[in-house]
Amino acid sequence: MKKISLVACLTIFVLATANSQKKYDIAAFVWPSYHPDDRAKIFWPEGMGEWQTVKSNKAKFPGHEQPRYPLWGYVNEADPYVMEMQVSAATRHGVNVFIYDWYWYDGMPFLESCLNDGFLKAANNKEMKFYLMWANHDVNMTWDKRLAGQPNNSLIWKGGVNRKEFEDICKRVIEKYFIQPNYYTVDGKPSFMIYELQTFIDGMGGLKEAKAALDWFRAEAKKAGFKGLDLQLTLRSDMNGNITGIAGDNVGTQLSVIKELQFDGATHYQYVHFLNIDRDYLEIQADAVKEWESTGESLPVPYYPHVSVGWDNNPRFETRVGGIVKNNTPANFEKALRDAKAYVDAHPEQAPLITINSWNEWTETSYLQPCTMFGYGYLEAVKKVFKP
Repeated sequence: MKKISLVACLTIFVLATANSQKKYDIAAFVWPSYHPDDRAKIFWPEGMGEWQTVKSNKAKFPGHEQPRYPLWGYVNEADPYVMEMQVSAATRHGVNVFIYDWYWYDGMPFLESCLNDGFLKAANNKEMKFYLMWANHDVNMTWDKRLAGQPNNSLIWKGGVNRKEFEDICKRVIEKYFIQPNYYTVDGKPSFMIYELQTFIDGMGGLKEAKAALDWFRAEAKKAGFKGLDLQLTLRSDMNGNITGIAGDNVGTQLSVIKELQFDGATHYQYVHFLNIDRDYLEIQADAVKEWESTGESLPVPYYPHVSVGWDNNPRFETRVGGIVKNNTPANFEKALRDAKAYVDAHPEQAPLITINSWNEWTETSYLQPCTMFGYGYLEAVKKVFKP
């Protein structure tokens, strides 16, 4: 009996040790707007990026859990010394990947300094991985708090690009970012995420043209010495929802288009994209787990579970807007992280990737950075789950 008990004890110890040493890729989206940028002054003329909006935040109604301000202050995230501090804080708490929202408008990149001058010049940036999500959405007045929510159909920039511009984008991404030693890869293939599938297809001119463009991108990645391309997509709510072409014709369902374009993986960007968020966080989270499971079963490629810290984009508006996540405390966020960890553990065949919205979406009230309401609570929740 003693021998059996000893074997049992050793087995438990080995399993517990293996579990505690398992590596997870905890990837937080980064909204790179908190730094001076001349092109961004049309939205934030003070020259400090969207901190201009954050600092004017206030409660819109009794019981509204606003304002929330950054404990680190209105720092310049294009400053490498600032980013050294942020990288250190992130990695100490278990966040080991940054997914940078990356923009391209009017034939040139936008808001790149946070990544180029901040993160990539930080002395400790090799302590964590990073990759890009091409945020290829149109830009209207929403970033300008003076005009957000008012009747205005103005379009500042279009997110769609043609084939020539797409090739310029891909060359820049490969030559400037894929080559970085800490660029995130899956099976040796650099990851690249696309935010809006329909916008991409429309810009290319159709599904056939979109496939040809992505095939070219994969070939260019291989020519640059990589094993290929890990192409990811941020999903919307209905897998069977139709994707339409430029003329309004039915290109196919989101699921069929994912198969046709041969994406390699998928996740979500924010709960508001696929769930009713105007309720209690734990109710939302229960539905999120169901969505992960159904999406994972229907997709022909890995689904990486996505966890949102919350949602309340009232800080971006002068007037009150609806749709607010309630009770998104650090304790409830920790519960969501444990759900995501369990999903990854149940899918050992895929990369141990979990995406989080976000590192710093202050004007959408979905951030990991320490705030005046919860301190380091959200980061501590990540640490409790992934660095016990």
